Amino acid sequence: MKKPFEQVVADHGDTVLRVCRAVVGDHDADDAWSETFLAALRAYPGLPEDANVQAWLVTIAHRKAVDVIRAQGRRAVPTGDLPERPSAVGVPEGPDRDLWDAVKALPAKQRQAVAYHHFAGLPYKDIAEILGGTPEAARRAAADGVKTLRTTFPDAYARGATP
Repeated sequence: MKKPFEQVVADHGDTVLRVCRAVVGDHDADDAWSETFLAALRAYPGLPEDANVQAWLVTIAHRKAVDVIRAQGRRAVPTGDLPERPSAVGVPEGPDRDLWDAVKALPAKQRQAVAYHHFAGLPYKDIAEILGGTPEAARRAAADGVKTLRTTFPDAYARGATP
């Protein structure tokens, strides 16, 4: 028997928000998160009971993040207003703010592979299905991303930060 959708949100909401923040940044992460769960709510009744719910949600979040990134090029950027304060889930404004900025600076495939594997805990097989490609390519993208982070932001690893 499938869990109630409210329980799915409670179980996986923080992971999806961390993934959204890593892929689209702080400002648009809440919108991508909301769009992810709205789409998931509509599709949840048809989801097989044996499905990997976390991988399914990260796949939806990936698609919504791509939509947000595409939309960024088409919308005006407001100026003169203070930014809204996002929640503390994922702690992008915490002591490791520089690490979040370093993750944001990675090339898209590396950033997504690092986020999906190290933030969401997905296996490379699932990441390959989300990004398109092979598990080996997903593993390589994540490894390259972590290697770049270790060279561009070595202080975070000295403190024991993850990814």
